[in-house]
Amino acid sequence: MPQLNETLVRVTERVTERSRDTRRAYLDAVTRAADDQPQRGTLSCTNLAHGFAASPESDKDALKQMHWPNLAIVSAYNDMLSAHQPLGAFPGVIKQAAREVGATAQFASGVPAMCDGVTQGQPGMQLSLFSRDVIAMSTAVALSHNMFDATLCLGVCDKIVPGLLIGALSFGHLPTIFVPGGPMPSGLPNQEKARIRQEFAQGKIGRDALLEAESQSYHSPGTCTFYGTANSNQLVLEFMGLHLPGSAFVNPDTPLRFALTAEAARRAAGLTRLGGDYTPIGRVVDEKAVINGIVGLLASGGSTNHTMHLVATARAAGIMVDWDDFDALSRAVPLMARVYPNGEADVNHLHAAGGTGFMIRELLDAGLLHEDVSTVMGPGLRHYTREPFLDNGQVVWRETPAVSGDPAVLRPVANPFDAESGLRLVSGNLGRGVIKTSAVKDAHRVVEAPARVFSSQDALIAAFKADELTGDMVAVLPFQGPRACGMPELHKLTPTLGVLQDRGHQVALVTDGRMSGASGKVPAAIHMSPECLGGGPLGKVRDGDMIRLDSRSGVVDALVDADEWARRDVVTPDLAPEHTGLGRDLFDTFRATTSNAESGAMSIMLAGALRAPTAEEEVQ
Repeated sequence: MPQLNETLVRVTERVTERSRDTRRAYLDAVTRAADDQPQRGTLSCTNLAHGFAASPESDKDALKQMHWPNLAIVSAYNDMLSAHQPLGAFPGVIKQAAREVGATAQFASGVPAMCDGVTQGQPGMQLSLFSRDVIAMSTAVALSHNMFDATLCLGVCDKIVPGLLIGALSFGHLPTIFVPGGPMPSGLPNQEKARIRQEFAQGKIGRDALLEAESQSYHSPGTCTFYGTANSNQLVLEFMGLHLPGSAFVNPDTPLRFALTAEAARRAAGLTRLGGDYTPIGRVVDEKAVINGIVGLLASGGSTNHTMHLVATARAAGIMVDWDDFDALSRAVPLMARVYPNGEADVNHLHAAGGTGFMIRELLDAGLLHEDVSTVMGPGLRHYTREPFLDNGQVVWRETPAVSGDPAVLRPVANPFDAESGLRLVSGNLGRGVIKTSAVKDAHRVVEAPARVFSSQDALIAAFKADELTGDMVAVLPFQGPRACGMPELHKLTPTLGVLQDRGHQVALVTDGRMSGASGKVPAAIHMSPECLGGGPLGKVRDGDMIRLDSRSGVVDALVDADEWARRDVVTPDLAPEHTGLGRDLFDTFRATTSNAESGAMSIMLAGALRAPTAEEEVQ
């Protein structure tokens, strides 16, 4: 086994020490919940009869006898969203595969699945982040019947996979495998799509031309092909050993996709106590697995949203990580991939060039991943250096080729695109935030310019259309955090800020909101914590203040006299319009209880010491 990188060791040790009490409490709970018999064996006859009343007679007999494991299917299926439409066919495949290996499977429940791509710039976007915690609770409700010996989680997109994972970890005694749907085939090249969006923002083309381009980009069932949060989810799950190897980016509705889905069911049955290889998810997701997930995210140039989601899912397993851990690992982990928005390729090109198997082998051999972990394939992360193929209709795995199939998309550790991955912690008198620099050119990595403070995305866009944005600026959007308005993504700003940068202006963004998994060429310090509604200092910024954002040294400061800065108050705007209408009224409790971004932006409270601190507690 290669010698481990010193930074990897140091970060893992401090996470383990920081998590000692909370992890022990979590594992104690997992042990108490586990039982030597099938879970449904604890049910009364009345309970059990209710649980299998609708099952086929053959399944009823198996469920009565307690000899076969019973698999829960928890799915984010709906047929409006392209990423989740393929999941509709999976339950039938899973049930048949389960019977072939002496198991049963039941569709335990669906969970909500919303699409940030549909809600960008709309009021519904303010429910997006909170939907993760709703999904976690929905997953727990699905599993609460205690009928199941293992779980198959079907989901792909932004908040859905983290929500399913948090929910599954609340039933940490159950083995769990995640079953992806795969990306749609490549459509309009992403760079061309970005160009057309900027032309529309400048009024050079009309809505019909823009809609045609978008329709060529998002054109069929499957996940969007750019490397945002949805596809980052899939890569991270493989690095954590929760997928079947190489399954993340296999296209929907292909023989291999269906075969992998069936194989996941067969493998899940084998991980139960009745299957003889008992592997509960609560022990798979340990400190080393979480660190491996972070390394995979960094090496691939993945989504900034995971600086919240990985924190939240780790906490659900009693593991405490923070942005200092991300920052330290980012400086040790090379950038191995160039996928839009960090390059011109999409995830289909990444998969064809060698994909996750190539990356995991390279990082293992460089001592940048923990090999000695549990996975759904058995002990050791080396299982994930292989890629799947069909042989007479059955899935087989072969070693991933030793050489990248496309060095413009995927490179080895010895010859990366950058020696550092490009995700940074920034801090200063404006608080703490994160910035993704892997798509930012060197000339824009340090911006010092006057602040322009905007109350919303629409206010900034209106100023642009009125030709009021004619020089260098740092756009400041305060009160976009989770407690203020649900922490919407501000991706609607991307074309406008890109146009200003292309005109030769120095432009940056600083906000306590999100920018999205598609953060691109404009430097953006996001997730600023504490958020403004909790007293965060970003709310002190006024028009004309000089702001320095230095992503190289990790600094974000208002260059204001210290005495003047101390005298200023955070002035809270009227947020009532952000809390009513289009379902937002139902989320008052979430807004009131959610923590800051660095604590995972969690609105659900985990038991005892695992409770996420409120915004006020973090300011104190």
